[in-house]
Amino acid sequence: MQKTIPGCFFQQMYSSLTGISMERDHMRDLRRYLALKYIQYLVLSSSNTVSTLLGLLGSVYTMILLQSANVSSKSTAVFISSLAQADILVFLSLVSEVVLGSSGGAVSPAASAVAQILLTANAHVSCVLLSCVAFEAYLITFLPSESRPLRTVRNARRISRVIWTLVAAECALFLMDAHLSASGPLGLLFRLSSAAVALLRSLSYILGILLRITNVYIYYKIFFSMSPRSRLKSK
Repeated sequence: MQKTIPGCFFQQMYSSLTGISMERDHMRDLRRYLALKYIQYLVLSSSNTVSTLLGLLGSVYTMILLQSANVSSKSTAVFISSLAQADILVFLSLVSEVVLGSSGGAVSPAASAVAQILLTANAHVSCVLLSCVAFEAYLITFLPSESRPLRTVRNARRISRVIWTLVAAECALFLMDAHLSASGPLGLLFRLSSAAVALLRSLSYILGILLRITNVYIYYKIFFSMSPRSRLKSK
């Protein structure tokens, strides 16, 4: 009986989040995709080649899947779509290494800096969007009626735009600092950009830890709140 609880937990949570029928495989595919992304960005300390490749393939498939008529237009579907689109940054990082790399085969410092900035932006966008999915799952589980006016497609799109805008500003700051570093020290401007980047990296590190703790807490609460209901239904 205990073996059915995790399955019931994910089925109940993601069916309410995405509005996908359990009669098809779309539900299972999205569960796997979200689980992959949680492992890639909130469990692993850093991405590796295997997880990055699987993430890219999963994002391509998810973007195609979300175009299906079987997927209703809900706020969480907006977050998942934006999460899948974030992997475009990974693809661009690979392209930047090829385009900006030297003809001798080695990657130039500028190409390496651009690629790393794009990967950082991808990781930050993905972590925040995954946290949005987790927070919405919390609202659906514990405050379904009270939170319904907030859980709209319009609000989800606004939040996604804000996330992308903030990360774009972060990338612009990183690029400016990388350019100034490559050009040599330029006095006060260089010192200000270096200090801003150092502060931003520290804040990002702290925020990353807080997001991991928050996500673990949310799913811990959801799991144990659904487990008694799952036991009752299985009897």
